[in-house]
Amino acid sequence: MNGKHLVKLGLEKKAIALAQTAAATRETAGLSRDDILSELRAVQQSPAAYAAGGVYAPLAAELLAQQAILDARKGSDLRAQPLPYPTWGADLIDPGAHRQMDVAMRLPVNRAGALMPDAHVGYGLPIGGVLATENAVIPYGVGVDIGCSMMLSVLPIQPGALHTDEATTLLLKHTRFGAGVAFDKRDRQDHDVLHESTWQDQPILRHLYDKAATQIGTSGSGNHFVEFGTLTLPHADLGLDTGEYLAVLSHSGSRGFGAQVAGHFTGLAERHHPTLAPEAKKLAWLPLDHEDGQAYWQAMTLAGRYALANHDLIHARLARALNVTPLAQVSNSHNLAWKQQVGDQDLIVHRKGATPAAQGQLGLIPGSMADPGYVVRGLGHPGALASASHGAGRQLGRKAAIGTLNKKDVQAYLTTRGVTLIGGGIDEAPQAYKRIQDVIARQDDLVDVIASFQPRVVRMDTGSEDI
Repeated sequence: MNGKHLVKLGLEKKAIALAQTAAATRETAGLSRDDILSELRAVQQSPAAYAAGGVYAPLAAELLAQQAILDARKGSDLRAQPLPYPTWGADLIDPGAHRQMDVAMRLPVNRAGALMPDAHVGYGLPIGGVLATENAVIPYGVGVDIGCSMMLSVLPIQPGALHTDEATTLLLKHTRFGAGVAFDKRDRQDHDVLHESTWQDQPILRHLYDKAATQIGTSGSGNHFVEFGTLTLPHADLGLDTGEYLAVLSHSGSRGFGAQVAGHFTGLAERHHPTLAPEAKKLAWLPLDHEDGQAYWQAMTLAGRYALANHDLIHARLARALNVTPLAQVSNSHNLAWKQQVGDQDLIVHRKGATPAAQGQLGLIPGSMADPGYVVRGLGHPGALASASHGAGRQLGRKAAIGTLNKKDVQAYLTTRGVTLIGGGIDEAPQAYKRIQDVIARQDDLVDVIASFQPRVVRMDTGSEDI
């Protein structure tokens, strides 16, 4: 069989070699050139019909692989222009976050989005970005710390009744921070999440179970914290009377377990879309009707439950040490994806550093180690996909904070506000963050503030540059 005849069929180099091998076999069987060309055209038109076996099976497999690449390329093409999206607090948001959001709004699976006033540059989707997709989940649209979340416990103790030295001792004894840290085995607590059968459903979950069980009830590094402070409730709410209460506020996530899940499935998503534009590489998605998408969803939701379990145990330890039962508790995740109806569509809403704020839904928006946080109730704004900010948001990156902030100024800021800090690095200094009051003011149509929380004794991981 002359190679020119195969080129005319439109076959590529590797397919031509396989076609020639098959043609030689058919020639030996006594078929004419025209008959063989007719058979090759049939294989081109329906390669799946020939892939199961026979002389044309290798060619059919190659043609199917080529088609898969073409389909992936076609399905991964970005829109020429981003879909429009609303922004809250645009004057507080750096241009880099807008550029990242613009790329996200060009994804072919995207249907809607919004940018919160605490937004700043992240990996893939900006921190503070909200993205609604159809039948697709984006691992980096959720983030590396899957299920990162907040929890507040209001205690039946007057704020002044717990002295600073006692609060410091409690936090040092009953909390742990940093990469790879855990309680001693004899001090480790159990939780229902560790007994879910879900851990046995996937190899990666089975592999990570021991890590998760070892680190249960602890917190990571960076901006994670546990702190005692004063909750001020101006009006009766949360089942409580007006007044001031001692409270515990924590910010924690899914530890090394969630980070490894994120890395594993991000790699799978990138392989699903090998031709995705470089600027959108970290926004590669997994179809929810594919086994990889279903596996990620299962692992993601488990990581979300595991993160909240860490809060449960942190708060239970401190309440038990104080011999009290919390009067009220509020919690929410802010790095997760949810199935949500948007208009008349069932979509997947990713909140990467954004607080769920459906009508009447309680949430927590912290400030910094020295600035107030807020208990809020959502207003269900449809344009924001029923979301709000998840904090103040960075105005200085970690390296910039370390390079520009003065330790004496940070210490003076803490002293002026009566805050005692255990651990913490200058990269987490209050001056590295936007002013929380400005962020809250930019979203008064997204949430109602019902209480404020002023930190008093704060524990964090030791930073690379201590304060």
